[in-house]
Amino acid sequence: MKDSLPSAVKTLLLEGTVIPAHPLALDKNRKLDEKHQRALTRYYISAGAGGIAVGVHTTQFEIRLPQHNLYKAVLSMAAEEVEKAKLKRPFIKIAGITGPTAQAVKEATLARELNYDIGLLSNGGLSGQSENELIQRLQKVSEIIPVFGFYLQPAVGGRVLSFDFWCKVAANKNVHAIKVAAFNRYQTIDVVRAVCQSERAHQIALYTGNDDNIVGDLLTPYHFEHNGQVIEKRFVGGLLGHWAFWTKNAVALLDEIKSIAPQDVQAMLAKGIEITDVNAAVFDPAHNYKGCISGINEILRRQGLLQNNLCLSEHESLSPGQADEIDRIYRNYENLHDDRFVRDHLRDWLS
Repeated sequence: MKDSLPSAVKTLLLEGTVIPAHPLALDKNRKLDEKHQRALTRYYISAGAGGIAVGVHTTQFEIRLPQHNLYKAVLSMAAEEVEKAKLKRPFIKIAGITGPTAQAVKEATLARELNYDIGLLSNGGLSGQSENELIQRLQKVSEIIPVFGFYLQPAVGGRVLSFDFWCKVAANKNVHAIKVAAFNRYQTIDVVRAVCQSERAHQIALYTGNDDNIVGDLLTPYHFEHNGQVIEKRFVGGLLGHWAFWTKNAVALLDEIKSIAPQDVQAMLAKGIEITDVNAAVFDPAHNYKGCISGINEILRRQGLLQNNLCLSEHESLSPGQADEIDRIYRNYENLHDDRFVRDHLRDWLS
């Protein structure tokens, strides 16, 4: 079993960091735009992110379809850019892993070959499999690569999973982190409680993917009793589509939260509502998240990091009124974006 992460990577994962979910750059013909794809990775590194997640929902699951066949290409480009950066700090390379067991094992093997540190294992699109079958799948993937668990909300292809399921996930010795993107307080608590009541409670890092409650997750201490002791657990960082844009400010936000004084919590919670309002525009809950990836791409287009907001599927686009909502949040929340930082460095990232 490949059960070890590099010690510096493991330490960073447990301490908590900013991990953007890496988008997919396309040209006007919906073909891979390598120049902007690499520029995005350079942006995240320069912005101070602690890692990137590639081949995930934000990268578009369709990259795996035979007519596109982009999974290996996008993973390879990101890994190459991290290598070229010659960083003197740890940087976590996370590969999105999806599909039935055979596909997941194949993707985990490729991710290992490309020197990815850990695989974010999605259960999306597997509604026909029982929870026990999903646990068996997790076991097989964990024998190849360390695993980052993932609770994906049903609106974008995930499913509701039981508390017992998450207890079994936490018991797997090669699960090192779990991303919760349930967009649901009850289901979020299921995961945290399962980890707290695991013998591995202090070996598993919790990362928020709840774009509707980022600051709330990062500020909240969770307490659950286990074997007569009260275990405290917190979300230490985020692996987020939201952090795929305005990343420089996301890094500053997490630093601020980690050092916040008690009297400043109220102001930070107010900022959290601003961020949730931003994400209401970008992730498009008004239309059941139909425009979520296009919304991310639209922000990056406005900054010059992408040429357009196109997705591989012609059916994925901004929803009616979504561009106007993005205009609104840009006007209202100038304190949240990092446009000046991008303008100062964009030419270098695109070179």
